[in-house]
Amino acid sequence: MKIHQLAIACIISVTLASCKKEGNKGIIKSDQEIILADNGKPDSTISYNVDVDGNKSIKTDYVYRASDGTLVKVVFNYDPADRNVSIRSNNKTFILKKTEAKPSETIYEKDDMKALVKGDSLILHQASNIIELVKTKI
Repeated sequence: MKIHQLAIACIISVTLASCKKEGNKGIIKSDQEIILADNGKPDSTISYNVDVDGNKSIKTDYVYRASDGTLVKVVFNYDPADRNVSIRSNNKTFILKKTEAKPSETIYEKDDMKALVKGDSLILHQASNIIELVKTKI
């Protein structure tokens, strides 16, 4: 009888101890904060990444692929003082300043070069050339 009561007491204590767990603390949480566009509406093309400690990263880089297969590195700088995009391809870097933001697209420009960012696509206009880029999952 004492063994039976001891076994029940062990099961109850294990059950109570397991209920106090708060989940796996090794998992990194990534929350995104919505940033407003120039017109005051949410801009889906810009968001800060917040790590577990609450630190915000304001630069994000992606790899885009052109229709001919060329890979292009694109770095977005979301610093409120100087929002720009840096596009690097063939050892050349172009830095374009943000000129306009709408809820679903953002426009960056410098001289004769213009970049339209819409979702996972980036369309470059340089003089009479149009280059379409799509974000890769690398």
